[in-house]
Amino acid sequence: MNTLSQSETTAKEKIISFIWQHVLLLVSLFIMTFGVALSVRSNLGSSVISTIPFVMSLAGEAAKAPGLTIGEYTYVMNFFLVGLQILILRRRFHLVQLFQLIIGFVFGFLLDINMWLTSAFTGDGLIWQIVMQLMGCLVLAIGISLEIRCGSVTMPGEGITVAVTKASGIPFAKAKIMVDISLVAIAVSLGYFYFGQWQWHVVGIGTLIAMIFVGATVRYLDPHMEWFNRLLYYRPGFRRYVYGLARYIYRHFN
Repeated sequence: MNTLSQSETTAKEKIISFIWQHVLLLVSLFIMTFGVALSVRSNLGSSVISTIPFVMSLAGEAAKAPGLTIGEYTYVMNFFLVGLQILILRRRFHLVQLFQLIIGFVFGFLLDINMWLTSAFTGDGLIWQIVMQLMGCLVLAIGISLEIRCGSVTMPGEGITVAVTKASGIPFAKAKIMVDISLVAIAVSLGYFYFGQWQWHVVGIGTLIAMIFVGATVRYLDPHMEWFNRLLYYRPGFRRYVYGLARYIYRHFN
């Protein structure tokens, strides 16, 4: 009887930990997408991961491509990135990594929300544009630092880098640069394909700033994120409600 009680308690603890972990992951993704939205609104060039969705959404607004939002095109891109991982890794691709599709969908959904929240922000004047770009990079870096510590599956953009590293043996840092350059090159090519010219407000100086500044900021923030680890392992005051949910899930699926 005690063994069964301990087993049930352990299962409930695992469910609570999983729920709390992904609540914090949701917060992290919201912060990340807010940073991406600020970079887009700066009109100096978006962050690398949003260059392709951004140029495609502009093509959609010009009736030259399907009229999807930047968030919807982000999900489409993430779908292809996961597909590439499967092609690259084949049998070494773990099915749990399909969870990236859900994370990618949430990321795209939150990006659309933050694009709406920042709709009043206009990059009028170079100084204001630079401030918005730097703020976007800082917020994105904070979000990435939090997202990494949540310990869930990676974002598709990072997942494809991991896949390249596993398949080729190329160090992660170099593979990351290769993937980023590839995404930017595709975005530039799409700009020429749809508009006949380089879209500097999509891929511009802000994109280069983001490539350098975000990574450096994440490395700087990493030693200062222990507070988030404590928050991650904290059991919130509403645990009686979470325990009730955990008990319901445990009893109905076991």
